Amino acid sequence: MLLIFALFFYVVSIAQPGTKTTSEGIITYAYRNNAKELKEAPPLQLYFKNNTAHLVQSGRRANSEDLFIDYNHQEAFQILTMKDGSHYILKTPFNDFEKATVLNDTATILGYHCQKAKLTIRSNTIEVWFTNEAGIKGSPSISVAPALGLILKMVRNGSFETYATSVDLKKINDTDVAMPANNLQVVDEATYRRKQIDNRFTTIPVFNHQQINFGDTIINPKDDEINTVCRYAGGTVVVKKMKLPAMQNALVFASLTEYSNGDAYDRTGSVFIIPFDKKINFLDALKSGVKVLPVYKDKQQQEYQGVVETKDYLPPLELMRFFTPFGVRHYNERSKIEGYNWADSVNYKQDITELLPRLNNEVWIGVYIGNYDKGGHIINLDLEYHEEEADSIKKQYWVQPVFNTLNLMEMAQQNYGTMFDDDSLTVTVNIPKGLKNAALRYIATGHGGWGGGDEFNKKLNEIFLDGRKIFEFIPWRTDCGTYRMFNPSSGNFGNGVSSSDYSRSNWCPGTTTNPVYIPLNDLAGGTHTLKVAVPLGKREGNSFSAWNISGCIIGEVEN
Repeated sequence: MLLIFALFFYVVSIAQPGTKTTSEGIITYAYRNNAKELKEAPPLQLYFKNNTAHLVQSGRRANSEDLFIDYNHQEAFQILTMKDGSHYILKTPFNDFEKATVLNDTATILGYHCQKAKLTIRSNTIEVWFTNEAGIKGSPSISVAPALGLILKMVRNGSFETYATSVDLKKINDTDVAMPANNLQVVDEATYRRKQIDNRFTTIPVFNHQQINFGDTIINPKDDEINTVCRYAGGTVVVKKMKLPAMQNALVFASLTEYSNGDAYDRTGSVFIIPFDKKINFLDALKSGVKVLPVYKDKQQQEYQGVVETKDYLPPLELMRFFTPFGVRHYNERSKIEGYNWADSVNYKQDITELLPRLNNEVWIGVYIGNYDKGGHIINLDLEYHEEEADSIKKQYWVQPVFNTLNLMEMAQQNYGTMFDDDSLTVTVNIPKGLKNAALRYIATGHGGWGGGDEFNKKLNEIFLDGRKIFEFIPWRTDCGTYRMFNPSSGNFGNGVSSSDYSRSNWCPGTTTNPVYIPLNDLAGGTHTLKVAVPLGKREGNSFSAWNISGCIIGEVEN
C-alpha cells in the first residue's frame, strides 16, 4: 500500500490564486484503508514557507520525485531525477485541476473547524475536509481541491483515507522548500509520465533488433564473452551470456517484441535459460551437436535428445512460450483489406517472477523461433526488474527444470516431441529436503497442422506423481480471433474464417501461452517420479502430431 494514494495523484500542496500566506510549518499525514491503519506506509509531510510548498515522504523524495508549488505563479512543479542523474520538470497550472463542490457538512479535525467538499477524478470519488483557520493552504494531492484551504482529511471511494495527524505551525528552514535551480529540462505531460514510469524499474536489454532466421553462414565468437550474441541451429536459436541484477525481492517480466522479416507463417517461439548445475548442459549441444545430450527412449525405442532431467543434465528452463503471427509488418502492405488496420509488431509480455532464483547474476539466455526462412523474424527482448521494499520479502523459492520436449534444435536434428504415441513422458526428479508448497509450472501446446492433427483437436493432458494422477485438463484456446490484426498473411477459408481465428491446442498466432500451476504440496525430500500422458494423434502419411511441453518444479525453501 506504500504511496498508493500519494503517487496516484502526485501529491503536492495548493494555494488560492493571489493569496499571500505568512504562516509556515509542517503538516504530517498518515493513511487508513477500510478504517485500518497502514503502519507500513511512511508518513507524508507538507513543508510550507515563503509561498512555496514541498511534499516529502518520510524525510525523502517519493520515487525520485521532488514535488513543489510556486504560489506566486500559480503552478505545481514535479521534478524527476533519473537514475543517470538527468532531471525533468513538469509544470501544471492550478486551473488544470478538477474543481471541487463545497458541501454543507462540517467537522472538527485536530481542533480546526473544517468544511467538506467533493470532486471526481478519473472515476474516483474524492471527499475532502478543509479548514481556513490554520493560515496555511495545502493538500496531500496535487489534483485534489485547489484553493480550498488546508485539507486535513481526504477519502477516496469511501475507503482509502489520507488524514493529518498533526499541524505544527513553526518556523522552518528555507532549504526545506528550496527548489532545484539547475539542469532542469521542462517537458510536456506525456514525456514526463513516460520518464516517470521507466525510472521506477530496471530494464535489462537482452537482444536488440536481433534476426532469427535459417540458412545464414554463421561464425560465432570463440570465447563465451558477456553480452556477445551467438547463433546456432542454422540461425533459429540465438543465445547470449548475461550478467543480471542480484535481486531477491523483485517482480520480473519478460518482454519480447517481434515482427516478420520475411517469414509468412505462424511459428513456435520460446525464451529460455540454459542451466549449468550439472555436468552436461544444452549449450554443449548447441556448440557440438545433439549427440552430446542424454537420450530418452519411448516404447518404440525412438530417441529424444535432452528432454528430461538426468543425474548429469538439466533441460532448458522455459521462461516464456510465444507464437509468431502470420507475417506481421512484412506482409502488411501486400495484404490490404478495407477496414483492417494491421499491427506493426507484436509485444509478448509475461510475469516470470517465480523464476527469479534463476534470473540472478551470470546466466545464458536464449530465444528460439522455428522457421525455414532466410529473412525470418526480428526480435527485441528485455527483462524488467521491478524491485520491491525489503520488508515485502515473504518467501524464497527453489526452481528446477525437469522436462522440455520443445525441440529448440529443430534445425540441427533434435527430434519432435512424439513420445506420447501409446506412451507417456516419465522423468525422475530429486527434491531437496524441506521444500514447501511445491508446484509444477507446466506449459503445453499441441501441434500437427492439418485437420486430423493435434493442433486442431482437443487432447486431455494427465499429470501423475509417483504413479497417482494429480491433475488433468484439456489445453485449448478459443480466443484466437481476437488477434486477427496481427496476422496479415493468414489465409481465409471458404466459410469466411481466417486461419489465425481457429481455436487451437493452447495457442493462438501472435500470443503467449500461459503456464498452468499444478500443486505438488509438501514433497518429501528425495526421489519422485513425474509422468505426463497425452493421447497423441496418429500419423497420416507424412503428417504427424507432437506436443511441446515444458515443466519446472518451484517451491518455498527456508530463508
